[in-house]
Amino acid sequence: MTPHGDGLFGPTFEETAVGRTWRSQARTITETDVVNFAMLSGDWFPLHTDVEYAAQSRFGQRIAHGLLTLAVVSGMCPLVPGELEAFYGMDKVRFRAPVFFGDSVSVTFEITEKVAKSDTMGTIRASSTVTNQRDEAVLSCDWLFAQRRAEDPAAPGSNPEGETR
Repeated sequence: MTPHGDGLFGPTFEETAVGRTWRSQARTITETDVVNFAMLSGDWFPLHTDVEYAAQSRFGQRIAHGLLTLAVVSGMCPLVPGELEAFYGMDKVRFRAPVFFGDSVSVTFEITEKVAKSDTMGTIRASSTVTNQRDEAVLSCDWLFAQRRAEDPAAPGSNPEGETR
């Protein structure tokens, strides 16, 4: 347990530890999720929305959109206001196996890299693996976040005057 709680990130770049891991609770993907995502995105590809078409596919049934799974996982990321400055990007996104209606997915994040970009900002790389209820990997990717450094006067708990805490 870190001083800031049981999340993934520390309050500043320096306090975020490489190697730290965090696992989410499970979230079940429903038909309603898929229909709402199709409406929002405009992606009505029949593999996701047409029972008869999907039954003839290699999967034998409808599957959730890969980007729906990615969007759901983004909401599972343990973000605490004030700890991160911004979402910076993604790398190595791979849809490894289908997510079927009724599958429950959870995600494990691990801090794998920190890069100081300036005196006031750094980037954090968090690798993630999304698994279903059968513990099969269905998605993996690296998330990049911008985080304030302790030297930044706007960082939580910063000490701009250089005083001993």
